[in-house]
Amino acid sequence: MSYESWTHSGLHAAVRFTVVADAEPGLLPRLLQPFAKRDLIPDRFDASRSGDRLRVDIVMQALAADLVHLVEGNLRQIVGVQSVSRRQEITGLVQRRAA
Repeated sequence: MSYESWTHSGLHAAVRFTVVADAEPGLLPRLLQPFAKRDLIPDRFDASRSGDRLRVDIVMQALAADLVHLVEGNLRQIVGVQSVSRRQEITGLVQRRAA
């Protein structure tokens, strides 16, 4: 039986999600949920209100590229969200090691 360590390499991206949603209590923590359930902490989270709408920018400097579409899909499903746009740039490789 082999217990050699393994390495998983994959692309990671710098990503900015811009969310436009109805301004309502409880929206901001719901927007953090897709990150929290994956043990991720956004590098930046900015919200501004204009009338009955909120614009929220969520930035991750190094998000695994295979998670980008999953997080985006989760953001789109949140009640009150009107639109989600994404800007991303592939920035390098991510490696995970397990003993």
